[in-house]
Amino acid sequence: MKALITGGAGFIGSHLAERLLAAGYRVVAIDDLSTGSEANIRRLLGRADFQFVLETITNETVMDRLVSECDIIFHLAAAVGVELIVRDPVHTIETNVLGTGTVLRIANRYRRKTILASTSEIYGKSNDAPFREDGDRVMGPTTRSRWAYANSKAMDEFLALAYHKQRGLPVVICRFFNTIGPRQTGRYGMVVPRFVRQALAGEPLTVYGDGSQSRCFADVADVTGAVLRLAEHAGAVGQVFNLGSTEEITILDLARRVIALTGSRSEIVLVPYEEAYEPGFEDMHRRVPDISRAAALIEYRPRCTLDDTLRRIIAHFREFASV
Repeated sequence: MKALITGGAGFIGSHLAERLLAAGYRVVAIDDLSTGSEANIRRLLGRADFQFVLETITNETVMDRLVSECDIIFHLAAAVGVELIVRDPVHTIETNVLGTGTVLRIANRYRRKTILASTSEIYGKSNDAPFREDGDRVMGPTTRSRWAYANSKAMDEFLALAYHKQRGLPVVICRFFNTIGPRQTGRYGMVVPRFVRQALAGEPLTVYGDGSQSRCFADVADVTGAVLRLAEHAGAVGQVFNLGSTEEITILDLARRVIALTGSRSEIVLVPYEEAYEPGFEDMHRRVPDISRAAALIEYRPRCTLDDTLRRIIAHFREFASV
């Protein structure tokens, strides 16, 4: 089997490439490196079963060739990170909506199974946690760019499911809940790598808001393993699956956990949302997945604890800093 990964040089994409190669797939990764990095796939370059293409997914000529030559598509390319979304909403919307439209149109042309990466942001401001795949969504106003990402990914899902319903394209949607692990960057607002970098540097850990907002952080190894099993399971086609951990922690406690695990003497500083992002910024207070659907179909059970994952991330940062 030959797999095409869009966003293959990104954090999750590079880990998925390694997972697929270990499972015997041949892999082609396409990435424009706008948020990904060639360093993420450096260890894979030169392998006979891996190819990297530096290009945007909106280049239809290139995508047509790559899709025609593959057996399955893992579509992970997207604008990611709250800071990037607030700073550049045009890029966010165009990358997500137009890029996904290109991928699905060409996938349909060659009848290629497509695994679409989506996000827990889909649920917006809903308080109905744990979130179920068929639960209602609650969005903020269009005047706040904070919600551009959630709505652009919702359109991706609508389009993918429409291609499945109307044209029979085999699609599977995976909603990721705060996936973390080595090689993730804090450059676009991801909280764990930002905390780890600050702690190791002895800088204050900046917690946005009052820190009472909670998240469930899933190890990228657990998530990519589930993505592969869903891709290979015929019963997953046409469905949406939450993929994440159910181990909930507040951001303030996360900061304390990082300080303890790094042995840092850093302090914790609370930063108002309007100072960190923009006036009127809204956040999701809780983000907890219901993973029973994936558990029932593929026996999905996250195996990595948050502490174990944090230790791996800290070790990666220390190794990278020593190079």
